[in-house]
Amino acid sequence: MRLVVLGGGESGVGTAILGKQKGYDVFVSDFGKIKDSYKEVLINKGIEWEEEKHTESQILNADVVMKSPGIPEKAPIVKKLIEKGIPVISEIEFAAPFTKAVTIGITGSNGKTTTTMLTYHLLQSAGLKVGLAGNIGKSFAEQVAEDKYDSYVLELSSFQLDGIINYKPHIAIITNISPDHLDRYDYKYENYIDSKFRITMNQTEEDYLIYDADDETISNWLQNNKTRAKLIPFSLTKTFEEGAFIKNNTMEVTINQEEFKMETESIALEGKHNLKNAMAATSVAKLMQIRKATIRESLSNFQGVEHRLEKVLKIQNVQYINDSKATNVNATFFALDSMNTPTVWIVGGVDKGNDYNELMALVREKVKAIICLGVDNGKIIDAFGNVVDMMIEVQSMREAVIMAQRLTEKGDTVLLSPACASFDLFENYEDRGRQFKEAVQNL
Repeated sequence: MRLVVLGGGESGVGTAILGKQKGYDVFVSDFGKIKDSYKEVLINKGIEWEEEKHTESQILNADVVMKSPGIPEKAPIVKKLIEKGIPVISEIEFAAPFTKAVTIGITGSNGKTTTTMLTYHLLQSAGLKVGLAGNIGKSFAEQVAEDKYDSYVLELSSFQLDGIINYKPHIAIITNISPDHLDRYDYKYENYIDSKFRITMNQTEEDYLIYDADDETISNWLQNNKTRAKLIPFSLTKTFEEGAFIKNNTMEVTINQEEFKMETESIALEGKHNLKNAMAATSVAKLMQIRKATIRESLSNFQGVEHRLEKVLKIQNVQYINDSKATNVNATFFALDSMNTPTVWIVGGVDKGNDYNELMALVREKVKAIICLGVDNGKIIDAFGNVVDMMIEVQSMREAVIMAQRLTEKGDTVLLSPACASFDLFENYEDRGRQFKEAVQNL
């Protein structure tokens, strides 16, 4: 069996390692450059590879192709593979049959990283042998090759779900759905929605789908489509006999007639959206039969995720917050919604077709000045130019932070929440967040 891996990054190299271990003839092809650390692994394992090209004669003879999530379906080589009828799958689809471990799959436009990390924290604190993979950390395929875990918490993007055929998580979570990455879905929101719901397409009556019952997009899909999974809703406004909800400042989770209650103020993560993440993660913990005391302790000591509403420093009584992970409007909505003081907002980057109107009421109420950090800020200026007193354009993170400091008074907050991708001035959102933190530390 010939396995061709497109993309020599974390998921590609992990898949190559597992494929080789399982007796496949493996070839890795990357249209860009492969990092030295990954090349070393491929050479050590005796795996053939190429970079800065796709040699068709070496690729179109594959029995199966694992495509890294960053490569679009529209890429010429992918189109040719599909025309030839060669299965093009994701790392998750390739690796899942090689493990008996239970998988918990988490997707959504926002909140999936926090929910994934929190779920992992809950299961790990309970002493379970649990791995963390998908969009985070070490490749799932490589961890399956090492075979040390009984369960995995997987953060799954729509791109990874596009590449599944038979994979099913035992427990699936959809945190929410809002327009994102529409450039990869022919600018059709319904294509993106269908992509997210692939997480449940192979689930049976023995599996579970945990979902946000306040999310209209999710509710509509569930009304018009079928899943065989057992449904476990969570909500900030509704109550359920089975599911999770907030009532009288208490989080209540009832699953299989067992009840768990915890006061919301004891939960370490702040903000309404984080209560949803906590309800989703707690629902998993209950399904995995984790003790109440462990759940309580884990929820009260969880530190949160880097670049997601991360408190950096307080300088002259001004709080600086790094929310670089907010790469779409919906994520920035949560960030602005959780601000309780006058805010200087640093926004901008590569716009993925954003509609800034959703933020209008929050900007009027909370934002005193906007600093645009991006190559093209036209849309942001058009949207908010008449709404805030101060609007400034800058070309570097250092400049953004220095300007922000000038515009603040005691008691204010400086919030980096870009609502955009970062590929114009930065390598990725992590690089953008780190540069922000560095600039703040140098004030």
